Amino acid sequence: MYPLEHHLKDLISQSGPVDVATFMGLAVGHYYSTRDPFGVDGDFTTAPEISQMFGEMIGVFLADAWMKMGAPSPVVLCEAGPGRGTLMADILRATKNVSGFQAALQIHLIEMSPVLRERQKAALQGFAVTWHDDLDTLPELPMLFVGNEFLDALPIVQMIWNGTHWQERRVGLDGESFVFGMAAPRFPPPQVPGHPEKGDIYEFSPMRHDFTGKLSVHLGRHKGVGLLIDYGHDHTSIGDTLQAVKKHKVIDVLRDIGETDLTSHVDFEAIGKAAAPYVSVHGPVGQGDFLTAMGIGLRASRLGKEEDARRLVADDQMGRLFRVMALCHDPKIQLAGFGS
Repeated sequence: MYPLEHHLKDLISQSGPVDVATFMGLAVGHYYSTRDPFGVDGDFTTAPEISQMFGEMIGVFLADAWMKMGAPSPVVLCEAGPGRGTLMADILRATKNVSGFQAALQIHLIEMSPVLRERQKAALQGFAVTWHDDLDTLPELPMLFVGNEFLDALPIVQMIWNGTHWQERRVGLDGESFVFGMAAPRFPPPQVPGHPEKGDIYEFSPMRHDFTGKLSVHLGRHKGVGLLIDYGHDHTSIGDTLQAVKKHKVIDVLRDIGETDLTSHVDFEAIGKAAAPYVSVHGPVGQGDFLTAMGIGLRASRLGKEEDARRLVADDQMGRLFRVMALCHDPKIQLAGFGS
């Protein structure tokens, strides 16, 4: 049995079943603090690891947004959940010839994992980088922000319809085995479209709401543009999307706890509502449509990397499931990749 499983069993034995958000927070925190999970030898592969072109297109977007903001200097370039630093390195390489851009940048990364901070230092040698545990310590300056596959790892609450009313899903023990159960909810009943059937699950994430709200307050107050890229759905709906991945295969969520990549789909309608009081919300649009609009097709043909581009943009690959949303302090600014 893995160390976190021992800890979780002790916790449940002493205090009773834990809610899904607590379970997910413990599992994800342990997972990322103890390993580099990326790439073919890890548990999953993200878009920046597939091709440099992904980061290059993000770099083009950010440089264009910076110019449309009036080219503020200094400006914070912040990434949340920067992995190995691959995306940030590609952004910086792609924008090195944009006049005045890199001279204006202050690079900040939101990363709690000591293992991944070391990877990021190696990837970004030659650049001055400041690390943060969260948004709260960022400088009060204009900001360009990117979060790629960051929100999906933030914990969720799961509500389950028992046939007559909503209850909250919990993780408990049946002998020595972890099992899902139900308990009285801590939250008001969700307002969901249609009529739920017994066993239906509704997910929401207070942590995603709070993070997006804080980010949007910063962008609205100090000016800036944020880009959020993740797999998810455009509209709030019913469905169990909590999943665990190990060695590129989906496995039982309650197996190998703390040793798997644990995520859920992002509800972009909820994210947009959290941001809307403070900033202009653009999208979501499909990752494929966004990258195509940014010019990845031409770049792929020049590099001879059409198959890599297809993995990023095709509907049967990452192009449709992954969604892209942008946040901007000024509704008059037309951001590249989001139509006219």
